[in-house]
Amino acid sequence: MLSTFRNAWKIDSLRNKMLFTLFMLLIYRIGSHIAVPFMNSQVISQLMSGANGSIFSFLDLMAGGNFRRFTIFAANIYPYVTASIILQLLTIAIPSLESLAKEGETGRKAIAKYTRYLAIVIALIQAIGYTFGLFKDAVNATSPIEYVTIILSIVAGTAILIWIGEQITEHGIGNGISILIFAGIVARFPLDIAQSVALVRAGKSSPIFLVLFLVVAIAIVVFVVTLTEGERRIPVQYAKRVVGRKMYGGQSTHIPIKVLMTGVMPIIFANSLMAIPATIGMFTSESTRNWIEKWFTPAGGPGVVLYVVLTVILIIFFTFFYTTIQFNTVEYSKNLQANGGFIAGIRAGKPTSDYLSRTLNRLVLPGAIALSILAVLPTILTKISGLQFNYGGTSIIIVVGVVLEIHRVLEQQLIMRNYRGFLKNK
Repeated sequence: MLSTFRNAWKIDSLRNKMLFTLFMLLIYRIGSHIAVPFMNSQVISQLMSGANGSIFSFLDLMAGGNFRRFTIFAANIYPYVTASIILQLLTIAIPSLESLAKEGETGRKAIAKYTRYLAIVIALIQAIGYTFGLFKDAVNATSPIEYVTIILSIVAGTAILIWIGEQITEHGIGNGISILIFAGIVARFPLDIAQSVALVRAGKSSPIFLVLFLVVAIAIVVFVVTLTEGERRIPVQYAKRVVGRKMYGGQSTHIPIKVLMTGVMPIIFANSLMAIPATIGMFTSESTRNWIEKWFTPAGGPGVVLYVVLTVILIIFFTFFYTTIQFNTVEYSKNLQANGGFIAGIRAGKPTSDYLSRTLNRLVLPGAIALSILAVLPTILTKISGLQFNYGGTSIIIVVGVVLEIHRVLEQQLIMRNYRGFLKNK
């Protein structure tokens, strides 16, 4: 991996993309220190340290502390992630959106535009909830224009993050949204480690739990790498065809089906949906918020069990859902048949599609279950040990997944460049 980054840095075009990505992340970190006007950050910090704040510890972790400090990036990129989930589900339910998605680049741009609009609407709803709901005691505004300034600052911060993410995806390295979430998580790692060490030194937690958590963290890294890189190769044979005086085909190849081709997106989607009850709680009374915290967040006794079960179910669902979108077995079978390819012992057409579907399901299901278990295991250990590694499993999986994704993108860019150079020399 280090050699891949080093080789990519030597190439001007890739180095410019890497520098552009770093520059966008620098803008993100600068914005993380711009506070929302007319808000008392000290009051918000006190609220976050109490029972109510534990509801949003996940959002604060993913936002790199922006939620606790209540900067312009307090809503983070999650309105966009939620909007993406809604649009993808609606694409299946609404025929007009489904046909739009099949129109290639034009349809993709149209759906991306709808996603941005919906994300701004969701960010606006969250901003109103923050201002008049959960954090109303921290508001120092006295006039309508000051309230509008608070709301617009939060919405503008989300809009800036959406723009940064799209710029990284288009001109940088990797998926911009994943990289922004990655940057927010990494920014909080030192603070979480320092807090956990302080608890051990103060005698409030056992050093055994800290060592156990580190062992689990290392195991998660190993398993995530194994899941991400593992694949099954289905052999494919192409029939020989004579066109004029030349013979085409006859070669053998394979279809690579990864155990976890979705990467970290199922976890991001699942956690975004699990944050919805807490978001709704912002618009309710304190008693209702306490009830939501008890039953739908890891902060509550019964809530941690329900949270873990729902998270596992959602991760498995989104793994299959996202895999179906990425790997359409029917289209793959048609393309294979059109090019004269076939799987040994399997008839072309629908039998090939059914075979690919069965193979994909048998391969993806164990990967989805393993991914969900890895995501919730540290949450359970955190509840038992009392250490402040909030949502550690999810964080580690996302960080490792994004690093592997960036490494894969750089490798592909290097292979393409070497291939073009080979053709040019020929």
